[in-house]
Amino acid sequence: MVADISLPTLGTVLLTAAVDSINPCAIGVLILLISTLLATKNKHQMLKYASLYILVVYIVYFSAGIGLTAFLANIPQSIVEYISIIVGGIVVAAGLVEIKDYFWYGQGFSLMIPKDKAKKLHGMMQNLSLPTVIFLGAFVAAVELPCTGGPYLAITLVLSQSFNLSAILLLAIYNLIFVLPLVIIVALVLAGYKLHRVKKWKFETRAYMRLATGILLIGLGWLLILIANGTINLS
Repeated sequence: MVADISLPTLGTVLLTAAVDSINPCAIGVLILLISTLLATKNKHQMLKYASLYILVVYIVYFSAGIGLTAFLANIPQSIVEYISIIVGGIVVAAGLVEIKDYFWYGQGFSLMIPKDKAKKLHGMMQNLSLPTVIFLGAFVAAVELPCTGGPYLAITLVLSQSFNLSAILLLAIYNLIFVLPLVIIVALVLAGYKLHRVKKWKFETRAYMRLATGILLIGLGWLLILIANGTINLS
């Protein structure tokens, strides 16, 4: 069976995944994990734990995307249209919040991991084991939604317009791109790249990450609204 993937949908998925993958939340948690591992274990153990963490994040996000897309695909189209308009408006608003963080990072309301959840993550790092890393990956995938939920929800709504093998493949591709920066960071550390330089890069570019995400979210929000009213058809 050959998957029929339309170019507009493929382009939308690739662009969204690329921008969504460069986000402070997922990268920040991985850097914290690697810092802890390098302080207590060797590089072989670091590779094993970090790879497991990335795999769990991928599986959880991919599974959630499949479930959400399948759910939306089974809702009557007339209802999905209203959902798309509402979600489109929320996504646009989220984009404006992200752009706000480009100018005033972290001031006022921001789409970040809540502070209490961040403290819990730090606490989990104190006693790392394979089960802990598995739980950590799943935990991060859940609490990270304030950072990544907007783009992913928008994509699942787009793909639910025609939920088939193509949609599943596109979700798989989306999540591969989403975790790719995490894989690159692990590879750089293994190759001898200093972790403090990665931390510095994240700190210096975090505002630009928010700006790029904000622009993307506004575009996706309007795309959902245009699809809902029939102006655009990506099927």
